[in-house]
Amino acid sequence: MKKKESKNAKNINAMTNLFIIRTGFTATATFCLMALECVQAKPFTTSITGAKKTDSIVVKPATAGETNTAATQTKTSATAFTQQLFTKKVFTNLNLTGDSVATPPPPSDPFAFADFSWLNGNNRQDSKILDSKYFTGDFTVDVNYTRSNQNPIDNTVTGSTALARNNECTVSFIGLGGDFHYNNVRGRFMSQFGTRATEVPRNDYSGYRGQYNLPDAYRYLSEAYGGYHFDKWHGINVDMGIFMSYIGMFSYNNFENWSYQPSYTSDNTPWFFNGIRVQMFPTEKTKIELWFINGWQSYAMFNKMPGLGFSIVHRWNANNSITSNNYYGADVEGAPKVYRIHSDNTWQHQYFNNPKAKGIKRAAFTITGDFGVQTGTYANSLAANGVGKFTPFGDSASNFISGMVYNRLWFGKGAKWGWTIGGGFLHNPSRYLSLVPPGGATDKWVSDAVPGAKMDGWDASTCIDYNPNQNITIRVELVHRYMSVPYFNGPGGVSGPSGYQANPASSNNPNSYIPNPYNYATGTYANFTPDLVKSETRGIIALLVRF
Repeated sequence: MKKKESKNAKNINAMTNLFIIRTGFTATATFCLMALECVQAKPFTTSITGAKKTDSIVVKPATAGETNTAATQTKTSATAFTQQLFTKKVFTNLNLTGDSVATPPPPSDPFAFADFSWLNGNNRQDSKILDSKYFTGDFTVDVNYTRSNQNPIDNTVTGSTALARNNECTVSFIGLGGDFHYNNVRGRFMSQFGTRATEVPRNDYSGYRGQYNLPDAYRYLSEAYGGYHFDKWHGINVDMGIFMSYIGMFSYNNFENWSYQPSYTSDNTPWFFNGIRVQMFPTEKTKIELWFINGWQSYAMFNKMPGLGFSIVHRWNANNSITSNNYYGADVEGAPKVYRIHSDNTWQHQYFNNPKAKGIKRAAFTITGDFGVQTGTYANSLAANGVGKFTPFGDSASNFISGMVYNRLWFGKGAKWGWTIGGGFLHNPSRYLSLVPPGGATDKWVSDAVPGAKMDGWDASTCIDYNPNQNITIRVELVHRYMSVPYFNGPGGVSGPSGYQANPASSNNPNSYIPNPYNYATGTYANFTPDLVKSETRGIIALLVRF
């Protein structure tokens, strides 16, 4: 009989759980009273799940010395059961009207079903110091010191948006702002101070089309948009302004990345867009994003056609994330019939996760592959028929084929240490996505970037991180980069014989480049040849703080 009673109790438990969740209070209480009368050998336990937690209800049936009849026992048990139900307030999210259909729970937040702090390009923080009903603050300080084996005379770094000055302590990025949210209205503002306020605008020539000096107007903004949130599916956001693109996997905010100097795939693709985006979350595991923008990381529009694109992110479990970003636009200055097509795709996989393990606590890798082309015709006075052309392949090839792979291990107490190793390659004939070298190197680089012009490179890096808490990262990194054509700053520099810009005011675009340094001794412009080399090896020390 003991085994039979135990089995009955388990069956009643299961039935009661299901019944309480799916029916109203009246029917549930009646069923529980009947169940209590049948089980006297051990306490009766049931669980009722609310919106945020599960409360256990324990009702002990009366013993022989406490009651004389089954009716008295049932009444006493029912009273205790009812008191515990209402004391714990477990019916907050249940239907108490007696209707057979309960109110469904609200949709869950996107990607909230698992911990994705391991992702490259994703913020690992789980809380913010300044957070309220109306505003969530965000503050980042990114400072670095880097030294190249080339040791250029002008202390200038070429081919990077993360680094700007060699052999100097540099404030790369200061971001101050946050997210505003009220009655479904949303907005985000993030300032941009430091060397990135000069580096990033100089890579976009669209702002010099027309007037009002857009590079100066926007240089101190990394993000600035407003929008509206619709309570449809798991959320729909419609935003307008400057927002991050996340093409190339790495985040613009280096605090979120596994390494400091990103591979070519990331550094030569857009960090931001200016326009309209629509973010849709049909499920808690999927995001679909649509873009209607001015162009490929451009403040303005190069021609009359806007840039169009979309992004799909899917995370089917806690260990996998895939992203596909796709773009179409006309982004060649004065060439409205030349079209750019680009696809960027990333798979990130966490293959080990055991916080209680000795040594390595977590391990993950990322794989990214990009393919893009420029194709079409443009006016070219030097061509035999006055028409130049870009083709995906062949003598006039204009394409972008690249990839990168990274692996990261978390180890030590609290997984506060991290080791990342990785790298990638780039094939970019016509050089249409290259970061143009600054200073006196700009003119020749731009004039040589014709259809079919060669550009192939590879890079490799490794770094060690220490993260005492979720607000600070200390990083030491070693990176080697190679290019098939002279591209990196050599010992002679790109600024002038002495390493100094002689007369910056002589250029009507002081934030882009100085065509030829001014020679005070002769009163003329010097015939200076920039010293570009094919490779460099550099060390990096970075301090990143975020609140």
